[in-house]
Amino acid sequence: MTQGAGSNYTNLASEPPDHGIGRSRGGLTSKIHHLVDGHGRPLVVLVGAGQANDGPVLEHLLAHLKVERRGPGRARTRPNRLRGDKAYSSRATRQRLRRRGIVAVIPEPSDQIGHRKRRGTHGGRPPAFDAEDYKGRNVVERNFNTVKQWRGLATRYDKLAIVYRGAAVLRAITLWLPHLSDTP
Repeated sequence: MTQGAGSNYTNLASEPPDHGIGRSRGGLTSKIHHLVDGHGRPLVVLVGAGQANDGPVLEHLLAHLKVERRGPGRARTRPNRLRGDKAYSSRATRQRLRRRGIVAVIPEPSDQIGHRKRRGTHGGRPPAFDAEDYKGRNVVERNFNTVKQWRGLATRYDKLAIVYRGAAVLRAITLWLPHLSDTP
């Protein structure tokens, strides 16, 4: 008995890794991962599969971060603090940030709180969390809203991830251009 060719919709193993497509409940999807500054301007843009966890991508985002200083000196590769959602709340992520000297402003999910409390005194102390500082995280969400205003980015018509990332980088450039002008 012969078997027909597999479709990309049912056989993701045949999908090349450079396409950046993953499967979620809604079908085939991709995610845009951003590191943004305090004004919502993208510093690093990466594209990943839609079903992939956000936590491991953080290491790649931080590895690509380079912010030039005014005047002489090396580029900064370490932010002062990282405001993230509950997807970045793992113990390993917090330890990596602490080793690099980055303050983590990440809420603890309710399931982790329950696990910690169930262990009693062996569960340890809750991680430090500054609720007032966390209010600044909406800058990231507003950035995603401006990115998704481009129909090509919102619907991903591009087949290759490098082309899709190129469109995301082009959108990032358009967000930076008004701030790079030397005239007021």
